[in-house]
Amino acid sequence: MPFSAIIGQTKAIKLLTRALNSNRLAHGYLLVGPEGVGKSTTAHALAASLFCQTTATGSPCGYCSACIKFASGNHPDFLTIQPEGAGIKIQQIRELKKGLSFPPFEADMRIILVKDAQTMGREAGNSLLKILEEPPPNNLLLLVATDSEPLLDTIVSRCQVIPFQPLPPEQAIPIIQGNHPEFSADEVEAMAKLTGGCPGQAGTVYNDEVLHFHNKCTQALIAEYASQAEAFEEALYLAARLAELKEGLHQILDLLALSFKEDMISLLCKEKPSFSGNISEKREGWNLQRLSAMVEAIDLARRQLARNCNRALVCEVLLLELFA
Repeated sequence: MPFSAIIGQTKAIKLLTRALNSNRLAHGYLLVGPEGVGKSTTAHALAASLFCQTTATGSPCGYCSACIKFASGNHPDFLTIQPEGAGIKIQQIRELKKGLSFPPFEADMRIILVKDAQTMGREAGNSLLKILEEPPPNNLLLLVATDSEPLLDTIVSRCQVIPFQPLPPEQAIPIIQGNHPEFSADEVEAMAKLTGGCPGQAGTVYNDEVLHFHNKCTQALIAEYASQAEAFEEALYLAARLAELKEGLHQILDLLALSFKEDMISLLCKEKPSFSGNISEKREGWNLQRLSAMVEAIDLARRQLARNCNRALVCEVLLLELFA
């Protein structure tokens, strides 16, 4: 994949392209940002550009033997280190150091991708630090991490840090659509919200039951009821169903909170709210104060669940508040 195919990470791509075109690559890069925003994809794009035997523009041709080997995952000079169990072990780094004492097999440069670098313990980190302090020639280390804080400060200081950011919905949505053509338009939009602009997470957080319940809940919230008692009856029914979910409760809370926050922004900007179609007609009481109270109710439910409060009772109180 060329850099041009990576969406939304303009700053990161600009930094790497400039280094690539000027032939002034650092010996180590730390690609840091939330999970699912394109860090590993960018690392693979950089490796493909460096391995390509024909390109002179920094964009891999895709047809030479090196490109074919890399695309198939069989390039001998591309190594991947990733957590074994909970994290990257010191033995993995020691074995890497042994391998780096030999020259690359085919390419001019060997590239080492260290995934989830933040999971390294102190011993493994110190071992990797020795490699960064005295980097073997013709080796490039690409560290990918969701957070730089767990890493040793000395490791961060010896790498060029490339920051990655969450994507706005208009950029996240087409990525999710391309990666998951089986999703409906509503599901894609919900995943863009649920992942917080990290489209690479869509495949892992997708839950059909969650999306179905979220849609059912939002439709119930904007429905017209003959009486308050009827509305509360629906609230209690949904609360019971929500409490029964083995997984996905927190995802549903996230989606609801995001929806209400979007409506607050819409009302502030005097735009048509996106969540309910037209709140001013359906639920006249949903002004900024009401929406803020609904978000606070969700936050309170989260805190209560974190303290292991009664799950069914928490769901009942929340849904009754949302339907009030």
